[in-house]
Amino acid sequence: MARQIDIQRLRNIGIMAHIDAGKTTTTERILFYTGVAHRIGEVHEGTTITDYMAQERERGITITSAAVSCLWRDHRITIIDTPGHVDFTAEVQRSLRVLDGAVALFSAVEGVEPQSETVWYQADQYRVPRIAYINKMDRIGADFEAAVESLRQKLGAHPIPVQLPLGSEEEFAGVVDLLTMEAITFDEASLGARYHAGPIPEPYRQAAEAARARMIEAVVELDDHLMEQYLDGSLEPSADQLRAVLRRATLELRAVPVLCGSSYRNKGVQPLLDAIVAYLPSPLDIGAVRGYDPSNPDRMLERKPLDDEPLAALAFKVVADRHAGRLVFVRLYAGTLRPGQTVLNVSTGKRERVQKILHMQADRREEIPAAFAGDIVAIPGLRARTGETIADQKHPILFERIEFAEPVINQAIEAKTTADQEKLVAALTAIADEDPTFRFSTDPESGQLIISGVGELHLEIVVDRLAREFNVPARVGKPQVAYRETITETVVQRGHFERAQGASAIAAEVELEVGPAPNGSGFVFTDDRPADKRALLPVECVRAIEDGARETLIAGPIMGYPLIDIAVRLLHADSGPTEPNAIAFRVAAATALRDAYRRAAPVLMEPVMALEVTTPDEFVGDVIADINSRRGRVEHIEHRGIVSVIRAAVPLAAMFGYVTQLRSLTQGRAVYTMVFSHYEPATMHHAYA
Repeated sequence: MARQIDIQRLRNIGIMAHIDAGKTTTTERILFYTGVAHRIGEVHEGTTITDYMAQERERGITITSAAVSCLWRDHRITIIDTPGHVDFTAEVQRSLRVLDGAVALFSAVEGVEPQSETVWYQADQYRVPRIAYINKMDRIGADFEAAVESLRQKLGAHPIPVQLPLGSEEEFAGVVDLLTMEAITFDEASLGARYHAGPIPEPYRQAAEAARARMIEAVVELDDHLMEQYLDGSLEPSADQLRAVLRRATLELRAVPVLCGSSYRNKGVQPLLDAIVAYLPSPLDIGAVRGYDPSNPDRMLERKPLDDEPLAALAFKVVADRHAGRLVFVRLYAGTLRPGQTVLNVSTGKRERVQKILHMQADRREEIPAAFAGDIVAIPGLRARTGETIADQKHPILFERIEFAEPVINQAIEAKTTADQEKLVAALTAIADEDPTFRFSTDPESGQLIISGVGELHLEIVVDRLAREFNVPARVGKPQVAYRETITETVVQRGHFERAQGASAIAAEVELEVGPAPNGSGFVFTDDRPADKRALLPVECVRAIEDGARETLIAGPIMGYPLIDIAVRLLHADSGPTEPNAIAFRVAAATALRDAYRRAAPVLMEPVMALEVTTPDEFVGDVIADINSRRGRVEHIEHRGIVSVIRAAVPLAAMFGYVTQLRSLTQGRAVYTMVFSHYEPATMHHAYA
C-alpha cells in the first residue's frame, strides 16, 4: 500500500502546559472540529476522549499522554495530549522526544506558571519548535498583553502575536487576524463549528493597526531581504511573505507565534489548527536523525525521513490496553513498517515479528496495512520497552535512550486478601512495564512489597489503578522517603575468593581503591592496572569485577539503602596459579567493596526537592516561616504583580502533607510545584523520624 498523505503534510505535535491550563479541553475541541468526535467532551463532566482513564475523568487531570490523529486542510495532525501535573513529567519528557512541534498553552489570567516553565525548558532541551496559545480569554482577569510579556520575561522567548483578542472576559467575542486584518467570530449555536471572517469592528481597529505594525517590525527583523524591502519604503510585506519568514524563524527556534482564544467557549480553535499547519514542522523539516552504530559506538549514523530508507523507529510509550493487551507506541523516523515484518530491537539485540499496526484515537484503534516515515503508531505484542530502538535487521541504528527521574518516595503495599497477592505482583509488573518512573521490590528483611514513585499523587494513582483496572484492591502504608547512602573517604581494600572444585581450585584476588564520585555520577569504574598487567587477565574477568562491584550498590552499610556516587579503581587483579575464573573475580570484587564501604565513612543521603510556591504577597512571611520549620532553604523570592514566587530547597522527608498546610496558611490561594533536585547528607534523627 502506498502512502496516503504526503510526509510534508504530517504534523506530529504535543500540547503542553501547566496543570489546568486547558490542554485536554483544547484537544477535545480540535477532535470535534476535525470530525473525529461527534460531540464535545468536557473535563468537568468526565466525557473527554483523551482522558479515558477513570482516574483522569474523576480528577479532571491528564495522567497518560494519549495519541490522537485528525485531518485538517489535507494535513494529518497527530496530537499527544500530555499531563501538566509535575508527578507525570516523564509523560511530557518522552512525548517531546518523538514530537516535531508543540503548542504551548498558557492561561490568559496566570500567564507563565511554574510547570509551564518546566515543560518549556524540556522542549528547549529537545529543540522542539512551538507556537503559543493564550487560552481562557473569557475568564475574569484575562490579560493578553501581560500573558505575552510573561513569555518574554519568564521564558526568555521571542513571542510575536499574530492575533489580538476581540474583547476579553465576558466581552470576548473572537480574534483579530493581524496577517489578514480580519475579525474572526464564532457561531455559538453551532458550538463554534461555524465561524466568520469580516471587517474589524471600529473600537478595535486602532489597536489592531498598532499591533500589526509591531508584528511586521518583529517579523522583518528575522529576514535580511524582507528588512531591506521594508526599510526601502517599498510595499508592505504580504501575508504570505510574513508567514514564510515566521515559519522559518519558528522552525529555527528564533520566534514563537502567539495566538489566543477560549477553548471552553469554542472560540479560536480553528485558527489555532491553521497555525499548526502553517508554522509547525513536518518530519521533512526536522530532517535526518542521528544515532549510534551498535557495532561501533564511536561512529554516528543518519537516517533521512524517507520511506525507502532502512527502518528506524523509537518506542516511546508502553500501555497495558484492556482489549489489545500490551501496546507499544512507536515513532517511525525512516523506512516503512508492515504487518508480518521482522524487526530488530537494537537495544536488546532481539528480533521480533510485527503482527498488527494500529492508528490510535486515544483508547480507540484502527488497524492499518502499513506505517511510513513520520508516522506515530501503536504495535500490539511488541516486547520493546520505553526508549528502545526498533530498526531494520540488516541496517541497525541505536538512538540515545530517554532518561527519567529516579523514584524518591516508597510505600509498603499488600493485597487485601492472600489470594490476590500473586495478582498484585502481576499488576505491579504491568504498571512498571508502562511507567519508567515507577518501580517495586521486596524488602529482604520484612518480606513486604515496596512500591516507589516520584511523588505522593503518582503512587496514589498507581494504587487506584490496581483496584480499577486490575481488580486488585490493596492496602498501603504511609509514604516513606527513598534514602540513599554514599561514602565520604577514599580507601584501598583487597578482596579474596578461593574454592576447591574437585581436584582443582579456583581463586581470585583483587585490590580496589574506593572513594566518593561527583554528585549525580552514580557508579564510576576504571581499570588502572599497569598496561603490562592488563594483558594477563581476560576481558570477561575485568567485566566480572565491574559487575561484582556494581552489585554491591544495592544495599549500603548503614541501613541497607542503595549506594550512589561511588568511584572504584581497579589497582590489582590476580588468580595466582589457578586458571582465571570470572565468577571468582566477581565474588572477590563484591567482598572487597562491602569491606571498603564500612571503612570509608559512609553517610545516609536524603532527597532534597526544588520547591516553588506562588502565593499572594500577604502570606509570604507565613510561607517562608513554614519552609524554614521544614529544614528548607529559601533561595530566591520574585515579585510578580500581587503575588510572590518563593523558590526553596527542602528535604522530601519534611514535605509530606504539605498541600494541606499550604492551603491552611494562605486561605487556599497559594499553589506549589515540587520536583526532585539532589541528595544531601541526612542526620540519623531525621532518617528514623
